[in-house]
Amino acid sequence: MTNNPLRLTVFLRDYTTLRIGGQAELWQVNSIDAIRQATVEPFKVLGGGSNLLVSDKGVRERVIKLGHSFNNIAALNGTTNFWIGAATPLPGLVRRAQRQGISGLEGLFGIPGVVGGAVIMNAGTRFGSIADTLTEVELFIDGNLHRLAASELGLGYRTSNLPSNSIVVRAHLSLVPSDPERVARAMASVDEARKGQPKNKSAGCAFKNPPGQSAGFLIDQAGLKGLRVGDAMVSHEHGNFIVNLGSATQQDVLALIAEIQSRVEIPLELEWRGWV
Repeated sequence: MTNNPLRLTVFLRDYTTLRIGGQAELWQVNSIDAIRQATVEPFKVLGGGSNLLVSDKGVRERVIKLGHSFNNIAALNGTTNFWIGAATPLPGLVRRAQRQGISGLEGLFGIPGVVGGAVIMNAGTRFGSIADTLTEVELFIDGNLHRLAASELGLGYRTSNLPSNSIVVRAHLSLVPSDPERVARAMASVDEARKGQPKNKSAGCAFKNPPGQSAGFLIDQAGLKGLRVGDAMVSHEHGNFIVNLGSATQQDVLALIAEIQSRVEIPLELEWRGWV
């Protein structure tokens, strides 16, 4: 472990699932001291790069990415109450829990990204969200570590109200013991329900579901599957996915989003976050 951040000049398209984004100064940090160094100037925090639409011009702020020291998936070692690092990949965590006969994360099966991003977005599916098992978080705020109960985070549907300029460092989860085969069956049910999602480059569901409605169904009913601006297209498989066919730009995607919103009668709120 090093106390000095690793500084790189990168194209953020290589770090986002939508594969869009210009240059930035990336600071990879593997200690609290390194985070402290990196946050003396304006910054953004990059997790797994899903649910994120980045400007083709890049961003002016330094981009902080938690390194391998904040990925401690081994913390899930037969225990049901544990602290997990914010850089721990969510898919690996869900699968490890299943193998160990631990239940509570099945609803997150198939969601990309890392634990920290999942907390910030309250990631989930209709089968459950991370809020169901989250009890406490450890945050880096203005040079110091703070612990907040999950009840203090304002967790809602694909949203939270974390303090500004905070960085999720660790999350405490409370799960329950179960039978590995039972957990596997639950994960299979979640996977089956998500079969229609596209395999192309995307950032996950583009819009939040309006109350009592499905954004994907509304977009489909409006006849917008296959609608395209440049290389950004509404997926043929699922109306709530915008895919990058190869060289889509942020402006392509923003124009497509605006067109979708103008042609669906019920207001659609964007689920993604944007970096400009």
